[in-house]
Amino acid sequence: MEEIKVIDTNSDNILRIGVCGYKNINTPGFPEKVGWLKKRFAEGLKIKTLYSDKDKNQGMIEYIPGEYCWRPVEAAGYMFIHCVFVGFKKAYKNKGYATMLLEECFRDAKSENMYGVAVVTRKGPFMVGNEFFLKNSFEIVDKSLPDFELLVKKINKKAPTPHFKSNREEKLNLYGKGLTIIRADQCPYSVKNVKEIVETSQNTYGIKPNLVKLKNYKEAQEAPRPFGTFCIIYDGKVIADHPISNTRFMNIMNKIKK
Repeated sequence: MEEIKVIDTNSDNILRIGVCGYKNINTPGFPEKVGWLKKRFAEGLKIKTLYSDKDKNQGMIEYIPGEYCWRPVEAAGYMFIHCVFVGFKKAYKNKGYATMLLEECFRDAKSENMYGVAVVTRKGPFMVGNEFFLKNSFEIVDKSLPDFELLVKKINKKAPTPHFKSNREEKLNLYGKGLTIIRADQCPYSVKNVKEIVETSQNTYGIKPNLVKLKNYKEAQEAPRPFGTFCIIYDGKVIADHPISNTRFMNIMNKIKK
């Protein structure tokens, strides 16, 4: 019988286990993610990998103490989930494995005497919707435009409630005219896409973008959108608030340039 297990992924085994579905060190985004993780492990970040003897890496959950989270939220004292995913192959979906990973997070939060667990959700790509967390007794405690939600499951019922940071709209004024792309190595999928978007901006639209790479959690917590680690701003307006493909970028720009 095939064994499914959860592996604590760390600096010693990450190149063997892989992360986010990547394992080849030559894959764009993977070495950047590994470098990012090695710095974050010292801040308490954990990655738990769902591992199949047959199909290898089939899911993961990444979480970190709220003080160091890469989302613009106030969640000190909570464990904060950056991302959770199961099923690079469909056979692993809807089998309870995501809940298994979530239980790992709760176990760590309890052992470290934290207030509870927090997460930002939205409908669409690159983030888990709220249904999974509501089913696991989370509550919506704050919302942010366009459709981001902050959910919490408390261990200590008397603990302060996390919330989104305010005044993010004012931060858009810092970027002014032109095209600004904000990204971080927290999400490896954005490396290839951003490279293509930069080339398209210059070759197709004659725009040299300002590329801002977030270097630490403090910068991510001051991001103008709740995703924290990705945003595209054009002439002071957000045109993408989560990672997008080059094709999607072109569709957006073609509408703007009409």
